[in-house]
Amino acid sequence: MSTLTFEKASPESAGIPADAIIQFTKRLAARGLPMHSLLLMRHDKLVFEGYYAPCDADTLHRMFSISKSFTSIAVGLLAEEGKLTLEDPIVKHFPEKLPKEVHPWIAAMTIKDMLMMRSCHAATTYKLDLHSDWVESFFTTPPTHPAGTLFHYDTSAPHTLCALVEKMTGLSMLDYLKKKLAPLGLSEQSYMLKDPFGVSMGGSGLVAYPLDLLKFGYFIAHRGCVLGQQLLSASYIDMAVSHLSDTCVTAPVPSEAQGYGMQFWRGAHNGYTCYGMGGQLIIFLPDHDLICVTTADTQDVQGGNQQIYDALYEELLPRMQEQALPEEPETARRLEQAASSLRLEPLQGAHTSDTANKINGKTFRIRTDNSGFESFTVRFDKTSDNQNVGTLSFLYGQKPYAVEFGLGNLQTGSFPLYDMHYAASGVWLPDGTLYIKAHIIDSYVGSVHFQLSFGENDLTIFMRKKEESLFHEFDGHLYGRLD
Repeated sequence: MSTLTFEKASPESAGIPADAIIQFTKRLAARGLPMHSLLLMRHDKLVFEGYYAPCDADTLHRMFSISKSFTSIAVGLLAEEGKLTLEDPIVKHFPEKLPKEVHPWIAAMTIKDMLMMRSCHAATTYKLDLHSDWVESFFTTPPTHPAGTLFHYDTSAPHTLCALVEKMTGLSMLDYLKKKLAPLGLSEQSYMLKDPFGVSMGGSGLVAYPLDLLKFGYFIAHRGCVLGQQLLSASYIDMAVSHLSDTCVTAPVPSEAQGYGMQFWRGAHNGYTCYGMGGQLIIFLPDHDLICVTTADTQDVQGGNQQIYDALYEELLPRMQEQALPEEPETARRLEQAASSLRLEPLQGAHTSDTANKINGKTFRIRTDNSGFESFTVRFDKTSDNQNVGTLSFLYGQKPYAVEFGLGNLQTGSFPLYDMHYAASGVWLPDGTLYIKAHIIDSYVGSVHFQLSFGENDLTIFMRKKEESLFHEFDGHLYGRLD
């Protein structure tokens, strides 16, 4: 069976000036956004594909709530097979999960209500107790309002719908989609994280390549038709991406205030979006025949996702033309150079300090009770190519661990306790403290921060993690003294 591949072309052939893309990437960098990838497609041609080192095309990436859009498509496929209807009450399909007395608002809730984020819950139910059955919580948590009335972002709704897909098909949801959407050629390596009870996390668990997102985006933009095959009815996709719910009352930023369909967000410029926390985006602009895919970690940047939208709308859209533009070899060379130089930026600031010499290699014993941490040591060195680097070593639970970091550069490794890929850098702040930031780029995406204040004989540490579920050990304050 043939699978989808993309023709690569110059931006000018698709009516996009190459220097507009360069300016787009420069603006993202100027705003300090930790981007991981950027892909642009126009007129079905891949006109830009860039990855921010150490990320590359083969870096699997957590896509967070883009998973919800995949869940919507899986439900649409089941509806086409006649295995369910959108008007089915969800309780019909989960009798084994129901309490003895089902609240009437829950009993009346339909699959379509859940797809539209109009469930009877104002928030995600399983987050109240992550150790109890996540699907069952959707039926046992007291509702706050009748279903079908108000938009509230409830990730337990698509999680329950994903459980329904898996119950009906006997397959993991992503395997079901790979089978039904085989012409897309979604990567074999892509997978979905599961909840503690074995159900794929249909609201947030997709781990895939950026190119998988572009393939899914192509399928949506072409209303289900791929390589001449209608894989899902155009009518379902049209409904899924339409404005069915108003979101302006609860939206924190403008990009989330444009409305909602069925697990797809509406956007500005008559667009729509698959939207994932931290800058995972498939932005569709059908009036311009443009698809923009990004992966990133904007969780630590106020309004970071909105800044991606604004850069796209203000740097690229105004300069796009319907007709092809003249090719400019010099501009093409600069775009190629810009793409090859994309990278996560190290922390900016002082790379050396008098304090470094005083504390280099000294071990501080942690006095904070019940932290699990026993000691910290910082060492500074140079690599063979004369880069300044450091190592933050510590004992935790009587086991040794280390975070390597660059000063003016990024160092990569496997993050302690979690065995997840990271890239870290450090800098000496003006107040004399050492600040280390580790980007987590793996099946979980986020960052872990260390601020170390050295006294004559003691060390105060502040740790902060910016990640949804893990790394709780690295949150809070520690105090230590020299041996």
